[in-house]
Amino acid sequence: MTTRFRVTMAQLNPTVGDIDGNAAKARAAWAEGRDAGADLVMLPEMFIAGYQTQDLVQKPAFVTACQQAIEALAAECADGPMLGIGGPLAETPKLHNAYFILKEGGIHNITRKYFLPNFNVFDEVRLFSRSDMQGPWDAGPLRIGTPICEDAWYEDVCEAMVESGAELLLVPNGSPYFREKFDVRLNNMVARVVENEVPLAYLNMVGGQDDQIFDGGSFVLNTGGHLAVQMPWFEEAVSQVDFVKTEAGWAAEDGPKAILPDALETDYNAMVLGLRDYMAKTGFKKVLLGLSGGVDSAIVAAIATDALGPENVRCVMLPSEYTSEGSLTDARAAAAALGVRYDTVPIGDVRGAVTQTLAPLFEGYEDGLTEENIQSRIRGLLLMAQSNKFGEMLLTTGNKSEVAVGYATIYGDMSGGYNPIKDMYKTRVFYVCQWRNENHRDWMMGPAGEVIPQAIIDKPPSAELREDQKDSDSLPDYPILDGILEMLVDGEASVADCVAAGYDRDVVKRVEHLLYISEYKRFQSAPGPRLSRSAFWLDRRYPIVNRWRDNG
Repeated sequence: MTTRFRVTMAQLNPTVGDIDGNAAKARAAWAEGRDAGADLVMLPEMFIAGYQTQDLVQKPAFVTACQQAIEALAAECADGPMLGIGGPLAETPKLHNAYFILKEGGIHNITRKYFLPNFNVFDEVRLFSRSDMQGPWDAGPLRIGTPICEDAWYEDVCEAMVESGAELLLVPNGSPYFREKFDVRLNNMVARVVENEVPLAYLNMVGGQDDQIFDGGSFVLNTGGHLAVQMPWFEEAVSQVDFVKTEAGWAAEDGPKAILPDALETDYNAMVLGLRDYMAKTGFKKVLLGLSGGVDSAIVAAIATDALGPENVRCVMLPSEYTSEGSLTDARAAAAALGVRYDTVPIGDVRGAVTQTLAPLFEGYEDGLTEENIQSRIRGLLLMAQSNKFGEMLLTTGNKSEVAVGYATIYGDMSGGYNPIKDMYKTRVFYVCQWRNENHRDWMMGPAGEVIPQAIIDKPPSAELREDQKDSDSLPDYPILDGILEMLVDGEASVADCVAAGYDRDVVKRVEHLLYISEYKRFQSAPGPRLSRSAFWLDRRYPIVNRWRDNG
């Protein structure tokens, strides 16, 4: 009787809609598993289609193409190990999120997802039909259950599979990143292992898709919740895992165990991977950004350099009469430290022409916010012109604090195709800058050392759109602002909750007002990587027109 079963866990990076490319990755993983003597090669959830597909999966032609690719894989991978791969399954009138086991040229088993997540970034109830609970499938020397992602977060499906004879649980996932999520995943899977007394392999995909970052971090647990294998985070990896039959049942042999990075590193890695994949999967090669001498544009320049390499990043300073000498010096120093190209495009002449053109209409009105926003919009115009001319994607650089309260100019500094720090509050930006100056990793394509001059980190934030302007002239100090926003946005707290936490009620009400009236800006803003459970876009969907206010 066979007492060993080898599983190749392929933690790979699919692209939504690239069916041929995803199939090629699947074939390569299968070949690697075959050469390693595997019995089964395991790929993540919805791998053939990419994840998340959103409404693309409702197009019948797309589902048909996915099904044809799976059938072709079955034929091509007939002589060797079984292949497990996720994809859509049309069973008219239903559409399922399914997991296919391919064996000897055909489809050996199909498991359909039971629990369909419908929260945060997930809309699976909109897209898929729920199946009946299913049992395990015959893998030869043992029976295997394949609960799909959410199915393993609750007791029911795993319990039903084990009660029906499953001796091993293999969980294919498309689980997107948010800060410190790994412990949440691990604790849930430990619970399934302890409840059912069988080993479990949790395979997650990796890579960026729009705002979502899949961070990998796949692992294998033995009974009792003991960690046998831990795969790395934020990178493609393939692991060979041997399950051995013992007197107590099947168990995984110990393998490599990657060490979980801290939250600052995982956030930074998510931003780098998110930008790198957004560029690669949309076909762009180079980026540009406005480098102001401030902390936000400096960290975005560092992220871009680490994602793409300094030769693919161009920074542009667009000074006005309000741009300080310190900002000019700091911007040049940041660009030099990163080794990126640095250009200067003064906006004075263009601003003068706009001011002169509007002067007859604006006569009798005092200068103010309108004139400040004209400067920002001139910068947006000049940067977008360069983007069009040189084929470089423009990065925008607004942090989550600014995005939340609308402290940004629509069609001005909000212009751009992607925002790497969209889901990072200003106070955390400072910590990440310091972290990057003190740390360097192999996955970073930029140089080691201080790439964000300390002078940029230390100086008071300013948009420099008028004389001696500071952000604190218009907003509460960032520690106060971010504390209130974390309650109102991330915690959906009430005004009374914020006041009870020690914040001044008038300040809270002002922040709440800015938050609600800025929804139209966010609706038109560039995408950026999701770092929290309450990122702006799919996590938090508020109406643009909203007259309600919390008067409690």
